[in-house]
Amino acid sequence: MQSCVKSINAWVVLPNHYHILVKTDDVLEILKSVGQLHGKTSYLWNGEENKRGRQVWHGAAEHGIKSERHFWAAINYIYNNPVKHGYVKKWSDWPFSSFDSYLNDVGREEAEEIWREYDISDMGKEWDV
Repeated sequence: MQSCVKSINAWVVLPNHYHILVKTDDVLEILKSVGQLHGKTSYLWNGEENKRGRQVWHGAAEHGIKSERHFWAAINYIYNNPVKHGYVKKWSDWPFSSFDSYLNDVGREEAEEIWREYDISDMGKEWDV
């Protein structure tokens, strides 16, 4: 998968799901690799817990970025996910994400500006079509 990934823009891992925003020219290759990762890890986890046949992963979804607004809203959505699900009160409190790197790259002031400008309250409600 690494060879078809041009850049990883943001990621977060939560107890029951994860999000990753990558740039690629070959999304089908990435989805194939994610499917292989899910297959291998579910096989191992189910073996460790003697739960053969249990569904561990529930698919992967791909959403193409449609605009600069959509890109920055996706960044906000990814970093806000641990807050949304009640794991932490602030993005910076969640240790399993690329947020620290993002903050180092853009700075706190710019990150706050991006948060205000690219609202995610309507994310997933066809606003980005």
